[in-house]
Amino acid sequence: MEFLHEGSPKAVISENHAEELLDSLLDQLRRRGPLRRVLILPPDITRLHSWAGFLTCRLHEKLHANATVAILPTIGTHAPMTDAEIARMFPGIPRDFFHVHDWRRGIVPLGEVPASLIREVSEGKLDFPVRVEVDRLLVEEKWDAILSVGQLVPHEVIGIANHNKNVFVGAGGSDLINRSHWLGAVYGIERIMGREDTPVRAVLNYASEHLARHLPLVYLLTVRARADDGKLVTRGLYAGDDLACFRRGAALCRQVNLDRLERAPRKVVVYLDPLEYKSTWLGNKAVYRTRMAIADGGELIVLAPGVREFGEDATIDRLIRAYGYRGTPHTLEQVRRAPELAQNLSAAAHLIHGSSEGRFTITYCPGHLSRAEIEGVGFGYGDLSAMRERYSPHRLQDGWNTMPDGEEVFYVSNPALGLWGTVDRLA
Repeated sequence: MEFLHEGSPKAVISENHAEELLDSLLDQLRRRGPLRRVLILPPDITRLHSWAGFLTCRLHEKLHANATVAILPTIGTHAPMTDAEIARMFPGIPRDFFHVHDWRRGIVPLGEVPASLIREVSEGKLDFPVRVEVDRLLVEEKWDAILSVGQLVPHEVIGIANHNKNVFVGAGGSDLINRSHWLGAVYGIERIMGREDTPVRAVLNYASEHLARHLPLVYLLTVRARADDGKLVTRGLYAGDDLACFRRGAALCRQVNLDRLERAPRKVVVYLDPLEYKSTWLGNKAVYRTRMAIADGGELIVLAPGVREFGEDATIDRLIRAYGYRGTPHTLEQVRRAPELAQNLSAAAHLIHGSSEGRFTITYCPGHLSRAEIEGVGFGYGDLSAMRERYSPHRLQDGWNTMPDGEEVFYVSNPALGLWGTVDRLA
């Protein structure tokens, strides 16, 4: 059932009003039974702008005096949050409330998604079952409520991120992470991004309905967008224990987070905040979220001062370095030939997602990787100092810009906040 559904393309939900909505949510949950033990699942620092930090802090404040509260950041395959990142995103919550998810070893099985469903949703391209696992903290302790907090936003693997993705991927195990990412890549990234119903969403919905009904999951979802003055605001807040809150919020997300362009820019510049983006595993949102906007033969320039590695996980980092972002045919062949890549399909999917397939060039300007490292994975290399001087994030405005010499540039200050594409590609 739905507990909250408030939002519209012009709404601005203030912190004070959000507090009132949270009180309403908790009151409704308490009518079902006491909230003595509550687990909160927020995203990590890579979703700093999701408002999940604020909501988690308020939930902790309202609950911890009378309940046992635990917090498990849903890092998926990302590196664990540092103490500094926790303090930045969740100010005021003591460190000992937080637990660390281990997607390779700290999980327990819930069951299996049958191969028949994978065949159906992949249009016959794939034929395997998917093992569904979640962090043992969700299952091995008794919770009165598990509150999954996060943002609905366009996503390259599932179409629109969050809801049950936050549980089965963010707090999930390697088999589902690998195979769901591969399913999305094989189906086609540009057929998925910004869409509500996708093959990967169907797999996770099956897991919710058939394998996790015994877990007291409640989803708390935001929709955020930039206001006319450029400031990030909350347009919607939704909560529920089924798909209804996702569908209502996803409709608003499609209204406010898809930037449809009348013409395709030949040059796109994307800035990656060093606090959020330390790897191409995360930073390639610059590629995913703008690829449907860039003109054939155009160029994507990625200003990446914080990028120091390729994968957040040591194995994935090594695989990216070994196989590179060299397009779908090359990656498919390597999966057939290299057992280690075949056993890490999320890495293989990432290699496909991060390639332009030769349609446009990608120039990476990293703060902590060498020319040899960048060119070794198939990207073009750009000197960060020189590129940042020409395409200064302090001077460029989000959207279209004309440089002093007449060059036209489309600028994106944070690729995590939306999806850009031409009208025909985002139909």
